Amino acid sequence: MSTFAVGDEDFLLDGRPVRLLSGALHYFRVHEGHWEHRLGMLRAMGLDCVETYVPWNLYEPEPGRYGDVAALGRFLDAVGRAGMRAIVRPGPYVCAEWENGGLPHWLTGPLGRRVRTRDPEFLAPVEAWFRRLLPQVVERQVDRGGPVVLVQVENEYGSYGSDPVYLEWLAGLLRECGVVVPLFTSDGPEDHMLTGGSVPGVLATANFGSGAREGFATLRRHQPSGPLMCMEFWCGWFDHWGTEHAVRDAEDAAAALREVLECGASVNVYMAHGGTNFGGWAGANRDGELHDGPLRPTVTSYDYDAPVDEAGRPTEKFRRFREVLAEYAEGPLPEVPEPPVRLAAPVRGGFEGWASLDAVLEVLGDEEVVAAVPPTFEELGVDRGLVRYRVAVPGPRRPYPLGVTGLRDRAVVYVDGALAGVLDTSGGEDVALAEPVAGPAVVDLWVESLGRVNYGPRLAEPKGITGGVRHERQYLHGVRARGLRLDAVEAAAVDKVRFEEAGGSGPGLHRAVLDVAGAGDAVLRLPGATRGFVWVNGFCLGRYWSAGPQEALFVPGPVLREGANEVWVLELEGDAGTGVALDVL
Repeated sequence: MSTFAVGDEDFLLDGRPVRLLSGALHYFRVHEGHWEHRLGMLRAMGLDCVETYVPWNLYEPEPGRYGDVAALGRFLDAVGRAGMRAIVRPGPYVCAEWENGGLPHWLTGPLGRRVRTRDPEFLAPVEAWFRRLLPQVVERQVDRGGPVVLVQVENEYGSYGSDPVYLEWLAGLLRECGVVVPLFTSDGPEDHMLTGGSVPGVLATANFGSGAREGFATLRRHQPSGPLMCMEFWCGWFDHWGTEHAVRDAEDAAAALREVLECGASVNVYMAHGGTNFGGWAGANRDGELHDGPLRPTVTSYDYDAPVDEAGRPTEKFRRFREVLAEYAEGPLPEVPEPPVRLAAPVRGGFEGWASLDAVLEVLGDEEVVAAVPPTFEELGVDRGLVRYRVAVPGPRRPYPLGVTGLRDRAVVYVDGALAGVLDTSGGEDVALAEPVAGPAVVDLWVESLGRVNYGPRLAEPKGITGGVRHERQYLHGVRARGLRLDAVEAAAVDKVRFEEAGGSGPGLHRAVLDVAGAGDAVLRLPGATRGFVWVNGFCLGRYWSAGPQEALFVPGPVLREGANEVWVLELEGDAGTGVALDVL
């Protein structure tokens, strides 16, 4: 079988110098029914390799309880059938604009800043996870006839920490688990990042979106020999809710790509195809130069202004990149694949049933917890979803400001069953209602996590009410908390919810049925809706929010079926709108 190695200046395949022309495609952000098409699009653009992360928290929601770990193996098999090579970045931390950077909430909750260090309480679950995951990689390495040629050690560690003992332990674990292909690290081309993130004897690569010559010069000061590679060539960017849509000029991006290749380097286009943050798995960032400011949650679409857009279509950037990459290809490029089947005609449908949030919580919620102070999401075992905190204001007492210390991230507040306001943390995490509250009263705070931080020093911070609920300066103790996890909203469970046929239009679970003829890829719109999540036939498309810039959700064709399609809309804040619209791409 073949061998793949790191030479003094080049990668070596069976001793022959090769350049990797790779593109990032996260298999977990693409419906499995579309993998083959998306890989074909990358090949047609001129790429011969594909790179993917592996998000730990997607596959181990509770310690020792694993999901579909074999999905990685199936994807790598698809890569092999497509005639491409593969680069795997297994973490344990991946960033990727993904919830918690891929780390499980049950681990970051108790450990906090001890994650991504040599701490034994972090290393033990990492080892257990890698021993479960890595056979999917090891069995598909190039020396065994598979596509895998490179495996990453951690991810951009120099942007976070400086624990060489941890990094060297992780590299050793990968070898112990059977990884024989070359290992690599990737960091920004800055001295402190390369110093903190590099491992002796492991290839260092650089991440940037422009200035290849300067970036590689910095890399060479730290690594005088070995292949040059831009492991993340940022050809676009991602969006946050409430901001403008990020776009990068196609001509500018193509010129920057050409500069990378003119340096004789290998490249990984990040992202070649972005896909979608299905299931509410989008992460969040902290604003500011040091990433310690207000929260900026990431939208559901991970289109990334990539050359292959969210729906798998070629863009102007695709055409420009294809022109550049064709000059470095071995032989003519394949034809661009035909797009997957698309929805034949628009479909509209009104809501046929409604259940209040309290009614949904009674059926789908976790057991209620009573505590002196508000438990965090992590303490309640809630990863993605919301928690209802209920607290009593003693009385009689005159009206005082009612506030929350340490709110993460957004709370819809009811006083004695009446909407009293929405608290957000755009100006800080200590917030109060606009109108004072008198006692006695019962206060419900429906708190939603808008995505755990995936990058920077605020990684691993908890969600929910992390401080307490105050009336004037007095903390209110004796809190009842009950979680509603997104995973609980599935076909078998929702069937137990009693829907009112002539229900309300506000917060709650809304049901619609769409009759589809000619199922295929589509987009879903919720005219007039405010904020929440939507499912089609039990598949969670992700979060919607009138804050924009995203105005529609991508619906993979394999999710739809001919005839009746059931749609559930979990509206959390305001009006659910006039119904559901499926539109043609």
